[in-house]
Amino acid sequence: MSTRTLVSPSSLRTRRGKIVYWTVFALVFAGFALAFLFPLYWAVTGAMKPAEELARIPPTLVPQTWEPQSFAQAWDQMDLGRFFLNTVVVAAGAWAVSLAVDVPAAYALSKLRPRFGNAVLGMMLVTLMLPSAALLVPTYLTITDVPLIGVNLLNNPAAIWLPAAANAFNVYLLKRFFDQIPDELLEAATMDGAGPVRTLLRIVLPISRPILAVVSILVVVAAWKDFIWPLLVLQDPSTQTLSVLLQRVAEFMPLNLLIAGMVLASVPMIALFLVFQKQVLAGLTAGSIKG
Repeated sequence: MSTRTLVSPSSLRTRRGKIVYWTVFALVFAGFALAFLFPLYWAVTGAMKPAEELARIPPTLVPQTWEPQSFAQAWDQMDLGRFFLNTVVVAAGAWAVSLAVDVPAAYALSKLRPRFGNAVLGMMLVTLMLPSAALLVPTYLTITDVPLIGVNLLNNPAAIWLPAAANAFNVYLLKRFFDQIPDELLEAATMDGAGPVRTLLRIVLPISRPILAVVSILVVVAAWKDFIWPLLVLQDPSTQTLSVLLQRVAEFMPLNLLIAGMVLASVPMIALFLVFQKQVLAGLTAGSIKG
């Protein structure tokens, strides 16, 4: 059965059809590329302008005076090295705790099928309907006095790690992928004497590398760029992350140095995506397991 499109295949095979098709494709591609790349260009070039030129109206598209030393000045004056380390600790811990909680939870809901599992999944998905601002106060009260152990986690990276693990979207994403794994594969592992934990570690996780890459990227990026929650729980300036630091110094830092600090703070996430883009795209498009 042929698929109906706006332009028939016969029209596309003509010379005029090919010209129109590639012209429209090039214009759309250029438009999207400009929309995504121009903000990056504007931030990088803005950081290398003097503060006076950066405040000029109308703005200059290309810097008249290049000051690439702004990045080194921003690094030294804002002590970005220490806050980079704080942010790496927060993001790495959030990633480790999230996978340690979300993967077993999704595996249990998908393959172990506990009693009332669907009800538990439904209640987890309901939390996605709540605005994040509505959860700030109860989560903050929980962090300041953790139930059962009575520990105050303010100014502790664990105050960010633990809430990051309670992510219903990541659990649902993992569960949907685990649902695609054939039960026969797990039954064969069980017949060979593998228990649920060994089956998860030896069979499920190696197959699930694409979706694990997607969830990892989501968790790390969310922890890296988060602002409101680190601002609330990391009140000691020496423990704060880059996003909180940049907001704190914005009022007395030259604008070009502030933009340079923002560019430096965004470089790790851009590099992370470029390195793992194949795994991310594979995880987003994975819909079945090929034997």
